[in-house]
Amino acid sequence: NLGAWNASPTRPTAVLTGLAIAGPYRVPALRLQVRCVVTNTTPQAAYRGAGRPEASYLLERLMDKAARELGLDPVMIRERNLLRPNDFPYRSPTGVPYDSGNYPAVLTEALRRFDYEAARREQARLRAQGRMIGIGIASFCELSGPGWESATVRAHPDGTVTVLCGITPSGQGHATMLAQVVGEVLQLPLERIRVVTGDTVAVQQGIGTFGSRSTALGGSAAFLAAQEVLEKARAIAASALEVAPEDLEYRDGLFAVRGAPDRAIPWERVTRLAYVMEGPPGNLEPGLEATRFFNPGRRNVPFGVHIAMVEVDPDTGSITILRYLAVDDSGRIVNPLLAEGQIHGSVAQGIGQALYEAIVYSETGQPMTQNFLDYVVPRALQVPVIEAAHVETPSPINPLGVKGIGEAGTTAAPPAIVNAVLDALSPLGVTHLDMPLTPERVWRAIREAQSEASG
Repeated sequence: NLGAWNASPTRPTAVLTGLAIAGPYRVPALRLQVRCVVTNTTPQAAYRGAGRPEASYLLERLMDKAARELGLDPVMIRERNLLRPNDFPYRSPTGVPYDSGNYPAVLTEALRRFDYEAARREQARLRAQGRMIGIGIASFCELSGPGWESATVRAHPDGTVTVLCGITPSGQGHATMLAQVVGEVLQLPLERIRVVTGDTVAVQQGIGTFGSRSTALGGSAAFLAAQEVLEKARAIAASALEVAPEDLEYRDGLFAVRGAPDRAIPWERVTRLAYVMEGPPGNLEPGLEATRFFNPGRRNVPFGVHIAMVEVDPDTGSITILRYLAVDDSGRIVNPLLAEGQIHGSVAQGIGQALYEAIVYSETGQPMTQNFLDYVVPRALQVPVIEAAHVETPSPINPLGVKGIGEAGTTAAPPAIVNAVLDALSPLGVTHLDMPLTPERVWRAIREAQSEASG
């Protein structure tokens, strides 16, 4: 349902749903038809996940349905069908290349951290007391990091550095990430590095922030630019010390001649030499900066396994999330705190889609959810403590080895939570409910199931 018109900038997000539909599984054959319909409802546009959550939801609900009909544990059917490390590099039947992954290792780590067998025993114990407890799992792939991105790294005469990047943060912590990446290459403390984004007067042409692309593309562009700056600084230092560049070691802001550590020149001296009026030594071009545009040519493919345990109140239909675990492979993690924040935020939004959020219309087509009094989003009380962990499989398509992480929770949480709720309702014979699983919707399903059972 595209709504009144296609609000996506280039194509419907449904196209991404089609590309991602095979997920993390070995699918030998696939036939897919995506039909986009224009209706007199709110126009559809990209939201965190943008087509990937729909693919994950469809696939993970099908996996649970298949497990139920085959009499298998939901974990077992996933375990049997996940892609293996020796399948990579892999091309999905939809034509999407997958860069890297060890999917069974991520699943194993998630089961270990959740203590899955013990959780199932606890579920049985609580069910014996009449409580409606369910456990749900979701394995998912994302398609992250589309397009290209740019960065400029500029060293100033006083030794400080400015990074100008085409990404546009809105609270994700990109300035910290970029400063870390450049600071590691140049071996400078973060307080010596200034980051500029979103300034169209100062920043070279860039693309922006969406599609879990900022670290993989913007960070990689900054990394390559910083390396170029370091190599020119090495050449200036070598000329000043009258040695070959390869004879220099650089450590903690100091260029030193190998085997003669007393012959050294600090970073700040090199940056001053880059801007002297006569030009740097060695007839090098004045200045010390580099601009790089990085384009990997394809997307990276993060993977994850999320597990939820929920309790359903049979009298009210309300749902309590007792536990939520996210184990993700997002390649190398540049900043663990920022990565955990991305998981927390995206899972919270995924909880919203699973349990609360919907645009409701009157019979005459009038939107009835026009503000946050009517459009329900999860608050702090509805979001549990989210356990997050990582299994790192570096991506070979960018120099940092990173993959996207910003949309993991919105992709995994809806199927994990819905699978958990339906697992809790399975003794009643309830096998399907549409999102959002509002208390009224769940309560009605319970009453209908009890009514059918009583005759």
